[in-house]
Amino acid sequence: MTEERSGGLGGAVDWELAARTGVRLARPGPTSTREAAEAVVAELADASVRAEQPVRDVTGLADGLPVPQARIVDRAGWIRAAAASMANLTGEEGGRAAGLLGGRPAGLQAGAMLAFLSSAILGQYDPFTGEHGTLLLVAPNVVGVERALKVPSHDFRLWVCLHEVTHRVQFSSAPWIGDHMRETVATLGAVGDDSVSDLVRRLAEVLRNRRPGQDQAPEDRGILGLLRATQAEPQREALDRLLMLGTLLEGHADHVMDAVGPAVVPSVARIRRAFDQRRVRAASPLQRLVRALLGVDAKMAQYVRGKAFVDAVVGEVGMTEFNAIWTGPETLPRTAEIENPRAWIDRVLA
Repeated sequence: MTEERSGGLGGAVDWELAARTGVRLARPGPTSTREAAEAVVAELADASVRAEQPVRDVTGLADGLPVPQARIVDRAGWIRAAAASMANLTGEEGGRAAGLLGGRPAGLQAGAMLAFLSSAILGQYDPFTGEHGTLLLVAPNVVGVERALKVPSHDFRLWVCLHEVTHRVQFSSAPWIGDHMRETVATLGAVGDDSVSDLVRRLAEVLRNRRPGQDQAPEDRGILGLLRATQAEPQREALDRLLMLGTLLEGHADHVMDAVGPAVVPSVARIRRAFDQRRVRAASPLQRLVRALLGVDAKMAQYVRGKAFVDAVVGEVGMTEFNAIWTGPETLPRTAEIENPRAWIDRVLA
């Protein structure tokens, strides 16, 4: 028997159904012999350990902490792990969502989303499972991208591990981040007192004030922008906090994976050029639509904006001073500070 829960964000999605749906819909990865696949798994597992010391050297974080083994998964494995992590984060772990059809419609939608994303995710750090979190590396996707980029496979696999290991170092060095995320997601999923007319009024106001060709911040574009427009102030502020945290974490990881330099990854400059070109390469109209609906383009903007912020701050004050950012929620960059690193320096380090 499973426990039934309701309320909040978790009560809206049947994550068990999402996992089953995602696994059924996921596309197969690139073809490979069994021997080659086993060799990739072994190398990624080794690279995830080798990446730890360079990350610690660059960041000055996590000294003396354990180095847990990574989990090397296929696309189905990532989908199951991601669904379980979301269930944990939203308070739905071990239970089925209550409400309309027990959360089945949202579960089906979430499963389709996970299936789409499963072909793009190279790795992920899950801070909500295991004693030290869980580092996931999606082997078929790593192989697919390194083939597409035509870069040295050994260098690329270590380069990917540097990014994901940085996430583990971030959370292990600042364990408050996990609780901060939980509290923010709880606020985001809280049911407010707004009527439908209130939501429509806010949406109409935003649409009325938009101008064709107007340059907008990533969080104000597309579906994400419309979502922010319909939210009450507490939920909008919570979403902004989550977006800024994600921008920092991704930008910091991108900074670190390049900062290790050619002594660790000989072809790091070549890989970065090829990888960035791939990020901005035009997709089909359908792919662009799906990316917008899932917020993938906003995610890509997080890497670019976050890395620019970290590059600027570290370039001015050094990594040791930058690490004040991990002190607590109050030292995280605010929305306006991502584009204005000097404002963060003046507020936090002055």
